[in-house]
Amino acid sequence: MDARLLVNVHRQESAGFLEFRSLPSVSMIVSVPCHFRSALCACLLACVAWARGSTTAEGAAIAGFNASSKLGDSTDARAFWSFQPMTRPEPPATSQSAWVRSPVDAFILKKLEEKRLKPAAPANRRALIRRATFDLIGLPPTPAEVDAFLADRSANAFEKVVDRLLASPHYGERWGRHWLDVVRYADSNGLDENVAFGNAWRYRDYVIRVFNNDKRYDQFVLEQLAGDLLPDGANADGRTERLTALGFLCIGPKLLAEPDKVKLEMDMIDEQIETLGRALLGTTLGCARCHDHKFDPISTEDYYALAAIFKSTQTMDDLKTIAKWHEPVVARAEDYRVQAESDQRVASQRLAIANSVSEANRRLLAARGTNGLPQDPEKLYPSNTLASLERLRAGLKKMEEEAPELPTTMGVTEATNILSSLPVHIRGSHLALGKPVARGVPRAMTLARSPQFGERQSGRLELARWIADPEHPLTARVMVNRIWRWHFGRGLVASTDNFGRLGESPSHPELLDWLARRFIADGWSVKSMHRLMMLSSVYQMSAQAEREAESVDAENRFLSHFSVRRLEAEEIRDALLFVSGGLDFTQGGKTIPLKNREFVFNHTSKDNTRYDAPRRAVYLPVIRNHLYDLFEQFDYPDPAVPTGNRGATVVAPQALLMMNSELVGQEARRFAERVAAEAGANDARRLNSAYILAYGRPPASEERRKAERFLAVFRAGVADASSARADAWAALCQTLMAANEFIYLN
Repeated sequence: MDARLLVNVHRQESAGFLEFRSLPSVSMIVSVPCHFRSALCACLLACVAWARGSTTAEGAAIAGFNASSKLGDSTDARAFWSFQPMTRPEPPATSQSAWVRSPVDAFILKKLEEKRLKPAAPANRRALIRRATFDLIGLPPTPAEVDAFLADRSANAFEKVVDRLLASPHYGERWGRHWLDVVRYADSNGLDENVAFGNAWRYRDYVIRVFNNDKRYDQFVLEQLAGDLLPDGANADGRTERLTALGFLCIGPKLLAEPDKVKLEMDMIDEQIETLGRALLGTTLGCARCHDHKFDPISTEDYYALAAIFKSTQTMDDLKTIAKWHEPVVARAEDYRVQAESDQRVASQRLAIANSVSEANRRLLAARGTNGLPQDPEKLYPSNTLASLERLRAGLKKMEEEAPELPTTMGVTEATNILSSLPVHIRGSHLALGKPVARGVPRAMTLARSPQFGERQSGRLELARWIADPEHPLTARVMVNRIWRWHFGRGLVASTDNFGRLGESPSHPELLDWLARRFIADGWSVKSMHRLMMLSSVYQMSAQAEREAESVDAENRFLSHFSVRRLEAEEIRDALLFVSGGLDFTQGGKTIPLKNREFVFNHTSKDNTRYDAPRRAVYLPVIRNHLYDLFEQFDYPDPAVPTGNRGATVVAPQALLMMNSELVGQEARRFAERVAAEAGANDARRLNSAYILAYGRPPASEERRKAERFLAVFRAGVADASSARADAWAALCQTLMAANEFIYLN
């Protein structure tokens, strides 16, 4: 039994707290003040191990761990698998060579043979194209796409499907959303002042373009950490891309009204370091803010070496309440031209008003026969002059309100004061400073080339290049593990954001390193990884497990079959609109209905954000502290923290939502109308069309019989004969949408 603990640090304004949760089920939760944690850490670990009856060697070792030891200085800690250089394994030999379509299969099959397990049979073609289409573009296949695949009997038929989907512009919307989970994307700040991030959408659209264009992952890392420090070149669009990429560091939640401005800045730096660690390195760096990491070889000095880099980076332009984040201008020549023309029109209007007033005053002086004007001369103007001035001023007001602003994005820039070092903050407090620490990177990771920092820049570029180094022990491993998890439902390292001692050990360590090396050799291409994984036999297996596998490997850790997957929140919502024919495929652009920095709640408890736009869910607003209810119900991640591993709970309110939601009812009626329009009046043809649209297959004979009976009984129970048939079909279509087959993939 697993006695390990998941530890989350909750830092409040007055003091931090630790929350201990036992895994895999939450059997105990204890929150304690930070200053007690060193003393209680080992005690709680031992207690939970004892309470859960742990008798394994691993449980005993963890329970007996000395929490006061300095693991960051331990040779054993540095020897932990994830901090070691990537190995160069060769695909192993297996006894079933016919099953091995790719080197991936050899690694999987070798492990299955060691466990005396057999791989499942191949998936049927309808299930396979549905699986692949949802995987790569987040939508169901069309009937025409299913028919074309079924009719194509060539050896590379599935390869053609994969290539078609990877070329789709909707691929970036699906896989960009995965990355947005990892970087805690949101359209509002949350926390104390929940104001709109009116330009966050530019980072969202940048991420979608990155995946569609298959930008090298190492370049993606460089741009997100140091896009402003990369050579500009002559390409204005490229400069805009690089500045927009810096949203990675800026879109996190911030305490904008924090009265202690030094604390505000250090809390923000802490959030940036923790995001960098989890997202790019699979390491919980933030744990070392107050003390040496209790489990991983990350010392407090390592933490403040990184903090010095981000202290030399300007994220906020103004720390006054309410603090303002940095927004670099990303205007093109056309934007400047449009603004100049607007400024000229405003100036001309102001001159016309000034000339009109001057002429009216001249006439007033002439009529009065004096050299001086009264205190409020406009009261003496003729009515036609006043009307003319009113029109001119109204026109000026409209021009000023509609004047174009130069486009900006969320990002960072270099601070005016570049620090070569930063003192350790004792217990994480900026009020108690210790010895200075020079800018640097975690020492346990210096297996990759250690960067040298210049005096005139923050060090972000050197940090980014160090992370993107092909010999870094973590960068490629973490990313290929994420890709694997998003295809197979579980990473080779199940804890996708934590490759440390409190994370999971890899189920197939040789495969992980082989994939990481292949990823780098293929030019850090994510699309190449898709092809490699999806064209394997292991990806194309049936979800039906063999009886032996159910007892030996109940969690399918060794992949004897394909794991059934529940669709994610966005997929469910988009599939509803897709099958009804109501999905709007317009891409990109601002979609949050608020001005930049406008209050979400406007100092009231009511959020007026709407989610009824028919565009894809990736474009719906993400409001921190108040998520869309459908998203929340289907395990949408907390956008305040990096998440690479969404949950998939099964709770009663999910079924209730599918039965009673206004959205589902509306789309079910549209679905019924679409079926009627495409299949005509014949019920048999309508049933065939409805099932193919919803599930990618025709109904079985028993399903057809039950559906026909349902329609007959429903019509008989409706008093209004004119609407009986339409209502019956809407109810049947909603039943299809609410069924498990609609929201699960085999």
